[in-house]
Amino acid sequence: MPVPGPGYSITIRVEAPSSASAAGDLTSAVGRVGGVITAFDVVDSHADRVVVDITCNALSANHAKDITDTLEVLPGIVVRKISDRTFLMHLGGKIEVTSKVQLKNRDDLSRAYTPGVARICQAIAANPEDARRLTIKRNTVAVVTDGSAVLGLGNLGPAAALPVMEGKAALFKKFAGVDAWPVCLDTQDTEEIIRAVELIAPVYGGINLEDIAAPRCFEIEARLREKLDIPVFHDDQHGTAIVVVGALRNALRVVGKDIEKCKIAVCGVGAAGSAIIRLLLRQTPADIVAVDVDGIVHAGRDGMDPNLVWIAEHTNREGVTGNLHDALVDADVFIGVSAPNLFGAEQVATMAKDAIVFALANPDPEIDPIEAQKHAAVVATGRSDFPNQINNVLAFPGVFRGLLDAHAKTITDSMLLAAANAIADVVEGDRLNASYIVPSVFDSAVAPAVADAVRKAAADRD
Repeated sequence: MPVPGPGYSITIRVEAPSSASAAGDLTSAVGRVGGVITAFDVVDSHADRVVVDITCNALSANHAKDITDTLEVLPGIVVRKISDRTFLMHLGGKIEVTSKVQLKNRDDLSRAYTPGVARICQAIAANPEDARRLTIKRNTVAVVTDGSAVLGLGNLGPAAALPVMEGKAALFKKFAGVDAWPVCLDTQDTEEIIRAVELIAPVYGGINLEDIAAPRCFEIEARLREKLDIPVFHDDQHGTAIVVVGALRNALRVVGKDIEKCKIAVCGVGAAGSAIIRLLLRQTPADIVAVDVDGIVHAGRDGMDPNLVWIAEHTNREGVTGNLHDALVDADVFIGVSAPNLFGAEQVATMAKDAIVFALANPDPEIDPIEAQKHAAVVATGRSDFPNQINNVLAFPGVFRGLLDAHAKTITDSMLLAAANAIADVVEGDRLNASYIVPSVFDSAVAPAVADAVRKAAADRD
């Protein structure tokens, strides 16, 4: 199922004989081992040799090495250099701070800094709300992590989490003009994290929690919402939930079903799965059956943490037990935020007619999408190489743009649902079909639509 992609893109600089067959020999060799060439550039030429850069996508680091090894054994070929394009992109980091004002002379300096800046300090001391008007607080978000749940890689710690947080900040700026900054905390103690965020909060207009492991993330978010006068948003929970609910609304339109008559199986009851369930419950589905590594969540099951106890109390109305395969029987919808390769086409066949499958485990979903398509009417994944990618980038930039513009002090389920509906509504009219239930992350209409919906929902709350 996996195909070579830009995540493992390499550029190989090779020296080759200046023969008519050299280019063909090189491209054929890459193709034989499954590499996908995206660029072939001659960088130097002589009477007896040429130097070329071959850029290609691979499946993995080992596959990239296989491609290079294949070129090295070709007669007359010398591999001069191998560049990993992903690592090159990250050299020196992906974001920077730039000044919004010019500092050309003494007058500029006197206004931007001392003595003029003292007047601004006094104004804010007299009226703290002016910080939103006169400082970066009005447009700045802290992207906070402890590195305990980095992507699907696990507990890598704060330093290893920094590239992800930098990327998040870059996406905030690209899609919504929001200035965001990574805050990677060297602690995984709940109390220390809460206190650290509380201490830095005066600088920011919002807090985006990221890659903090469950169940600790639930308490951190809840207590920070109580303590702070700015919105606190855990993207792994609410960003995912927003996009899933928006995509499901459109998928149900495709198959002509009403959510209030649907049984939904949710696999994975960590941060994302729990938030998805909580937001779906606002739309009163016929039932939700949650499944984790220990099977179907049901009242009375031993060893459940407070989050699972809450899930058990609000789902599984018939009290069914068993495993994921049991949960799928007669389900209209499957939503997976769990682990790869948990079931196959034969289990999809046991679902209701015109089933919807959202297999969102990354990089390898709970079921091969090709297998799911044998029986499901609509299939979505978290991958960019299949239709219907469920990607948080559709949500968080616009959500924070709306929150910041509204000077919101908190975030509510009504705002989350407004964002979900806004994403769904971007896919209009005859553009909606089984292979297009969510817009592209590069659709310029998405972030403004989400921001406007959140801004209006915030105003209605006020």
